[in-house]
Amino acid sequence: MLRTTFSQIQRRTFTNTSRLLIAEGDVIPNIEVQLKSPGETVKTQDLFKGKKSILFGVPGAFTPGCSKTHLPGYVKEAETLKSKGVDLVACVAVNDAFVMTEWGKAHQADDKVTLLADSKGELAKAMDLDFDASGALGNHRFKRFAAILEDGKVKKLFVEPDTTGLNVSLVENVVKSL
Repeated sequence: MLRTTFSQIQRRTFTNTSRLLIAEGDVIPNIEVQLKSPGETVKTQDLFKGKKSILFGVPGAFTPGCSKTHLPGYVKEAETLKSKGVDLVACVAVNDAFVMTEWGKAHQADDKVTLLADSKGELAKAMDLDFDASGALGNHRFKRFAAILEDGKVKKLFVEPDTTGLNVSLVENVVKSL
């Protein structure tokens, strides 16, 4: 007698396509991000190739925690990071390149922190570090995180456990891990 339950049919016809959070040992996804303008782009693997880098992500430029603590901390400690062998410090957010450029200017990031615009949120999604911030910020945004990269490979990952706190991904924690 043929007996098929709904759960058996469901298992056969539906697949789990959930993303996996980027992890230590993974290579950063190769996604195009914007630099100072929408026409000035770089693939992430090209940007981090052959370098020891710090990539940190924030929910948005000019937001309180990101502007008062996160970006200023990395700008302030840029020389310390460099003295520990870091070649590149980059900050990424789901914003447009113009906003990121002006935010960098407002914090004198200049040659200390490279600002990256993930305008469509593709890198955030590929890393599974996005969250729905549409109620406050209009779209999906990056969770706060920091990653130590070597040649584009994640050596150490710091992800905030919630979308409001700012502790785990602070520059002080990254410096201790270098």
